[in-house]
Amino acid sequence: MNPAPDRKAVVVREQTRKNIFVVGLDEANLRTLGAVPDADAYRFHQLLSLDELQEGEVSVPRLMDSARAVLDAHDGTVDAIVGYWDFPVSTLVPMLGSEYGTRTTSLESVVKCEHKYWSRLEQRQVIDEYPGFGRVDLDSDDPQPPEGVGFPMWLKPALSYSSELAYGVSDMEEFRTAVAAIRKGIARVGRPFETILELLDLPEEMRGVGGQVCLAEEAMTGIQVAVEGYVHEGEVTVYGVLDSINYPNSSSFLRHQYPSTLPDDVIRRLHDVSERTMRRIGMDSATFSIEYFYDPKTGGISLLEINPRHSQSHAELFEYVDGVPNHHRMLSLALGQDPALPAGKGPYRLAAKWYYRWFGEGTVHQVPTPEEIAAIERDIPGVRVDVVPQEGQKLSSISQQDSYSYELAHIFTGGDDEQDLRRKFDRCVAALGLTFDHTAPGGRDTKTR
Repeated sequence: MNPAPDRKAVVVREQTRKNIFVVGLDEANLRTLGAVPDADAYRFHQLLSLDELQEGEVSVPRLMDSARAVLDAHDGTVDAIVGYWDFPVSTLVPMLGSEYGTRTTSLESVVKCEHKYWSRLEQRQVIDEYPGFGRVDLDSDDPQPPEGVGFPMWLKPALSYSSELAYGVSDMEEFRTAVAAIRKGIARVGRPFETILELLDLPEEMRGVGGQVCLAEEAMTGIQVAVEGYVHEGEVTVYGVLDSINYPNSSSFLRHQYPSTLPDDVIRRLHDVSERTMRRIGMDSATFSIEYFYDPKTGGISLLEINPRHSQSHAELFEYVDGVPNHHRMLSLALGQDPALPAGKGPYRLAAKWYYRWFGEGTVHQVPTPEEIAAIERDIPGVRVDVVPQEGQKLSSISQQDSYSYELAHIFTGGDDEQDLRRKFDRCVAALGLTFDHTAPGGRDTKTR
């Protein structure tokens, strides 16, 4: 018979747990945070909900006031403030950290990553691995591609996430259609971002640029790759490289797969470019994720964008392969600890995050219950399923989608090889049994429609 727990010891242990405030904490990531080493030494608190952070036009002052109210009402220590989402979370973390004395990177370093135009200006100071780029004048009666940037190209706001309002264009007709769409939607994130820019001492080349800027970039080709890393006490470390595979003839992700299958010399170059870039950006005590293209025909690599946070999309992949989700690095850095870990200690050789998508409008039905999803996860070893839409939801009402498709579910799989990963994904899709009505096939699988 086990002895009864010592009540005093339980109280002391509870009092010594670190209070971690997570901006935008959601149920899916709360489960993943529970898998980090020494998770029982932490108490995770939600600081603002995803609805507050992502719906409608963002108000940074309102969000700061709401966050302060939670922190000020907390009866205990505030040991860390962290987040794993893009703007506004990425900027709220250093702003709140400055006020409450928690460890974060600087606001300026975050903005240098988030503002795609400023990021390009910084990149070209230290690397050559980036595409031709320039600004598009949205105020002009006849907007034109920037000088030196030819078709095919991508148009995107200087600040966006989940590829929202990002369009691939191949001629002037598509260019004008994309500009019209960006004009219509750019203010939702761009206008509040300008309140952040006002807090910084901007360099000459950024004065007057603002947050509602449209960027044109030469189209990049090849294999898309993600690099995950962190900066601790000024030292840049890359701890993972992942392959990103798109749906056939589409720019929409099919899956992220870890570890990368690229040649060792290419991975070394990705490490080198990432380290030089992040030293230039000036981040510290923070994680980052950088997306690249690698062209096997030419051997060239090209930097797509820098995210000033690790990818929560990859957390389960690191857990499957390395034994620990990448949230561990975020928490360690916020607490002033070295986040280094050995690789390859997980139960699987490979892991993938799959995006089950629909390339047309429709209303979704027969969405599985949480109990039915749990049964799928029990029946298929090494899987986790997060369904995106709710029962009866029209797909076009789902927020934070790319310009060409709708995400129906995120399916995480661990396996011994790629065939194993594919078999598990296919079994999950069949088991989910989602159905649709009022479907218009291909409705978003066109360039700018």
